[in-house]
Amino acid sequence: MLIGLTMVFSATSLDANGNPYSSVKRQLVSAGVGLVAFWICQRLPSQTYRRISRVALISSFVMITMVDVLGMLSVMQTPEGMKPKAASIGPITADQLWLHIGPVQLQPSELAKLAFALWAADILARKGPAIAEWREVAVPLFPVSGLLFLLVGYHDLGTMLCLLAMFIGILWAAGARLRVFGAMIGVGLAGVMALVFMPGKNVYRMERLAVWLDFLFGDGRATNSSDEAYQAAQGLTALGNGGWFGVGLGEGRQKWGYLPNGHNDFIFAVIAEELGVVGCLVVLVLFGVLAYTGLRIARRVNDPFQRLVAAAVTTWLISQAMINIGGVTTLLPITGLPLPFISDGGSALLVGLAAAGVLTGFARSEPDAAKALHARPPRKWVRLLWAPLPPLPAARKGRKPSG
Repeated sequence: MLIGLTMVFSATSLDANGNPYSSVKRQLVSAGVGLVAFWICQRLPSQTYRRISRVALISSFVMITMVDVLGMLSVMQTPEGMKPKAASIGPITADQLWLHIGPVQLQPSELAKLAFALWAADILARKGPAIAEWREVAVPLFPVSGLLFLLVGYHDLGTMLCLLAMFIGILWAAGARLRVFGAMIGVGLAGVMALVFMPGKNVYRMERLAVWLDFLFGDGRATNSSDEAYQAAQGLTALGNGGWFGVGLGEGRQKWGYLPNGHNDFIFAVIAEELGVVGCLVVLVLFGVLAYTGLRIARRVNDPFQRLVAAAVTTWLISQAMINIGGVTTLLPITGLPLPFISDGGSALLVGLAAAGVLTGFARSEPDAAKALHARPPRKWVRLLWAPLPPLPAARKGRKPSG
């Protein structure tokens, strides 16, 4: 998060309105609210998450549907050839992926990631070994997931791919059969192709696909007249300019109006130019540590719900980072996904920190961690301000509890 705040300031300090601190101030506010969410989430017990998971998912459905409906109304009300104007229902308006409820602005698809992880983990934990049966794992998981993917993917294909990766990860952690994964991969690919060719969205999505194929297998010149190709080319230029150690923090040139969305989707290119290969490796190593830690938590906790949530959250954050970095380096098509904890974006940072708080709370519940904390408990004021002691693991049958 600290790397992200530094790079957001570097990428947005050349503000056209003359205020170099406006973007980083907004990001600092989001980080502050996100840290409060982190603190709350790492204190909550698992049962609380299970109780609120259904309400959280339904709320996400409602908000995403409102974004889609208002988006379609905006297109219908706008004369052909003109820029669409935002439609509204009372104080509620939608702007592309954002929902405005009075003065509050949020991105429902970001909230849906955490809500879906909690809900799917709760469903699979309740079913237990019954998920070996196709009928048990399919209802209600598949219909609800498919509807969510469709609603999200209409406007945001990248987030849908992230949700799909998270879904596959949680099924793997739950021990679903291989034929389930085969069916999921087939349905997922069919759904992605359908969304790519969907009327109203197919032009720019096909353009992104053509640009990616040209850069990957061609010379990068066949489609260089498009905006997507320009962004990809400027990102590669930033990568090439950085060298091993970069041109220096704040000294990058591509952010001077050449690199679109350098503070958001393409912030990894700004890192590469200013901090070089070394800076990129630091970011990659941090995400690698996050992946190892999250999967270690999923492996060591005893509670099935905690195990599935840890696997889902880890898959979500790492797959999103891979999709973002893959798009910047043209190893994958550009999808518009932010880089977790680093890119500019209040909703993404807030939800990401809340998910990190969930992982932290579950890490304290690991049997060895719980025993160590009880053996040498922190002072009372630390427990009051930080987190209470986790419950000790239950003794195994046939053995007396130690101590």
